[in-house]
Amino acid sequence: MQISIRYFTTLREITNKKEEKLTFPENQEPTISLVLKMLTDKYGKPFTEYVFDPEGKIKSILQLLINGTNITTLKLQKTPLQEGDVLAILPPVSGG
Repeated sequence: MQISIRYFTTLREITNKKEEKLTFPENQEPTISLVLKMLTDKYGKPFTEYVFDPEGKIKSILQLLINGTNITTLKLQKTPLQEGDVLAILPPVSGG
């Protein structure tokens, strides 16, 4: 099973990528938590500090979307992922 991760702004700089694909064994049911752990292990402290607050929770200023749907309307970090899903990690949006 394969999913895509899309990065924007600072995460593009941290990962040096706009997008990457992660592959999971067929018998594994990945969740947002598992993906974020894999990315934390891969990209280390800069990724961790950008995505998580000091208590280990996803920073509320970030938006995580699965195929365009915010995970807050799903099962948050427990949201299961399916073949071909796209996880976008969006930075805070400001305007005026």
